[in-house]
Amino acid sequence: MIHVARRHVPILTTLTLVVVTFLAGSIAYTNFASVGVVRNLLVDNAFLAVAAIGATFVILSGAIDLSVGSVMAFTSILIASLVEKHGVHPIAAIAISLVVGGSFGLCQGVIIDVFRLPPFLVTLAGMFFARGAAFLIYPQSIGIKHAFVGNVLNDQLSVVLPLGERGASIPVTVDIAIITIALGAIVLRATRFGRSVYAVGDDENSALLMGLNIRATRLGVFTLSGLCSALAGVVFTLYQQSGDPAACKGFELDAIAAVVIGGTLLRGGVGSLLGTGLGVLLLGLIQTIITFQGNLSSWWTRIVVGLLVLAFVALQGQLSKRDE
Repeated sequence: MIHVARRHVPILTTLTLVVVTFLAGSIAYTNFASVGVVRNLLVDNAFLAVAAIGATFVILSGAIDLSVGSVMAFTSILIASLVEKHGVHPIAAIAISLVVGGSFGLCQGVIIDVFRLPPFLVTLAGMFFARGAAFLIYPQSIGIKHAFVGNVLNDQLSVVLPLGERGASIPVTVDIAIITIALGAIVLRATRFGRSVYAVGDDENSALLMGLNIRATRLGVFTLSGLCSALAGVVFTLYQQSGDPAACKGFELDAIAAVVIGGTLLRGGVGSLLGTGLGVLLLGLIQTIITFQGNLSSWWTRIVVGLLVLAFVALQGQLSKRDE
């Protein structure tokens, strides 16, 4: 009989649900298992995957970040405004947005650390601040018509895989998501900072006694979250080829849901980016099945996700009780 460690139960549960959901969709709907559907699943959820990476680091450290969606919207309208209204090259606009996003996350981390305030309240304030700043930049959506975005970033950098009759074109946004997940996993598992994130989330007092720099870890995770939120905003902007200050409302909750469903404990200390990636895939599969069904409201996605989050929180609670 194979023994499974309790900390691995959530991620194995998520993996099982991904496989079962995909098989169920393949049996119930024609062409569900086609290359095109799988390709769209990856493309449509690339920005969620990037945002969820930053959220994973924050939650692993025992904190939370509610500013993710607002930073994404701020990033999208900042890039669009710089490119279309001020003549800035898209690469420079993207670089500026990433610096701003990382700096914003760092500022939130400094406020939390210096004033000993709850991350929930500070990032809630950050959520309103970033959303308001997005509307100050430009109050409406801006389409991006710059040739570099359409011809280079979205066309020439796409990778065509020899799958299906016509091949599958994988845009650069998916590449960004995959590379970010890989880099994040390396940071978590193979660096002192990653080990510190796990230690702080598991027991901050013990981490302090071990000589770990709690302040640097806290500032690091919020800076990384801000950077990932901005990068998710970049991916969203390339996906939509526009910037919108009203976009991504409530997206921070989608990112948190993906992280929790992926097996990361809300109290911190246990989790992985592999699990987060599986959580994103599961959310995408649920949305795809509801789309294939055709006669169901898109709000059913929220209902199913809510039930899944509740189930995983309950599972985490039971596993935590057994460990006590």
